[in-house]
Amino acid sequence: MSQADPFLIVGGGLGGLSTALALGRKGQRVLLLEQTAELGAIGYGIQLGPNVFHMFDRLGVSDAVKAASEFPPAIVWFDAYSGREVTRIVTDASFHRRFGHPYIIIHRVDLHHVLLDACRALPNIDFAPSATVTGFEDHGDHVIALTADGRRFRGRVLIGADGLRSRIRTQLKGDREPRLIGWVAHRTVVPIAQAPAGIDTSMVTFWGGEGFHVIHYPLRQGSVLNIVAVFRTPTYAERGDVESYRAELLKTYAKAHPLMRSMIAMMDLERRWPIADRDPARGWSKGRVVLLGDAVHPTLQSLAQGACMAIEDAVCLADLIELADGDFAAAFTQYEAERFRRTSRVVYESRYLWKVYHAEGPRREATLAPFQDRPNDEMWRRMAWIYDGYAPPMSLDRSGHTAR
Repeated sequence: MSQADPFLIVGGGLGGLSTALALGRKGQRVLLLEQTAELGAIGYGIQLGPNVFHMFDRLGVSDAVKAASEFPPAIVWFDAYSGREVTRIVTDASFHRRFGHPYIIIHRVDLHHVLLDACRALPNIDFAPSATVTGFEDHGDHVIALTADGRRFRGRVLIGADGLRSRIRTQLKGDREPRLIGWVAHRTVVPIAQAPAGIDTSMVTFWGGEGFHVIHYPLRQGSVLNIVAVFRTPTYAERGDVESYRAELLKTYAKAHPLMRSMIAMMDLERRWPIADRDPARGWSKGRVVLLGDAVHPTLQSLAQGACMAIEDAVCLADLIELADGDFAAAFTQYEAERFRRTSRVVYESRYLWKVYHAEGPRREATLAPFQDRPNDEMWRRMAWIYDGYAPPMSLDRSGHTAR
């Protein structure tokens, strides 16, 4: 193995860029392989809990992220039919004091650019655009990434951060497609001036119904409103056109609150995203190849933690690689041990909350009742296991047990 070989990262999303930055700041050579011609992100919003700022601090980007973010005063859940408030989590200055960091909403493109700019500022991080990685060869002392156009990239380690339908995962684990749950999402961003009268555009707002929901919140200094419409449909795996999608939405949201229907009328219906996750499973690495983020533990959006978990993965993995001093097997073993329980809990609790948010029939009132009138400190207590953050290990335990 040549010490000059870079760490190969497959995928230029938030997890891949965070991993590149974490390794790059430790002086490691990194080559990030991205299938698109230009590294970019889909232009919609993302929510991030305070736990991610423990990682942003380590990556040196907290101030830049905050400068591009909104700081909502609350996350509020409304009943989709009556419009009454079910519950809320206050995320104002008192929340910041409790958890040490804020809850933010940010345009995904802006967050992507913060991480990308930080990577580009380091001379030891390189990029290979238009490199669609289709597989790899592990030669024991080095690894080769294979691309669709026949190129071969040699590295010390290959890190699969290539998302929900990871090709690296498929070769590494040989498992099935993700678990499609029969739901889809439509996303749109509109000028805030076009927001329907009567909605609060300062907060993260969730409207939950039987088989559907809508989320909306402001972005870019309150200049635009991000709207996400999510619903169950038998056509979740089919490709339709704008008119067929519109007909589905109108039927699904027919009994929803008028404010919800006014937002549905504003949706961009050119594209939809099927909703999926995976059952947690061990075996995150083999030889010189390791998985990260949605490639290994994709989750439903109920807790808004998918990106946070990937970024936590990135910092943890980079720390352990540094501690291992070339013993990648030990680093990868401890990485999985460190991250498996936390990420698995996110997956399972997200599934549970998905059912709660969309409770149906006679059990709906009984399901929602316990959430009503909960004091704010109780809501914070219930979220503390996530929001208090994650501390990567300070030492490497070569016995296979986690050490700090």
